[in-house]
Amino acid sequence: MTHSDKTIILFGSLNTEFRTIEAMIEIYCKDHHKTPTLCKQCSDFLEYAFTRLDRCPYGEAKPTCRVCPIHCYKADCKERSRQIMRYSGPKMLFKHPILAVRHLLAERRPIPEKPAAGASNRHKRKALASKS
Repeated sequence: MTHSDKTIILFGSLNTEFRTIEAMIEIYCKDHHKTPTLCKQCSDFLEYAFTRLDRCPYGEAKPTCRVCPIHCYKADCKERSRQIMRYSGPKMLFKHPILAVRHLLAERRPIPEKPAAGASNRHKRKALASKS
């Protein structure tokens, strides 16, 4: 499954969040690993981030990961995400200004109440698939 296929199955703000993390990983990988496409390590991390977004209990009401009260990333992946975002964040304003501004605005939104059961993107996909 390609990255563009993944964005199709993420609904609403999760799609934007995935595009943002994908852009940040691409900037980081290009500058640190000097490869024209994502290296294996960065590709694996992007896959992990996609899975975490898909299974986020908040679903489309998801706050940004930095302010989220539920820490769903493993410790090593959380640190990797921090490194990537610290490096790529300032560069995002020049390379992907709309995604960068959307992300900054999303961080200012209030954190929603505890999510209802079955609010994740994964649950929505399964419900749509069962209807088809």
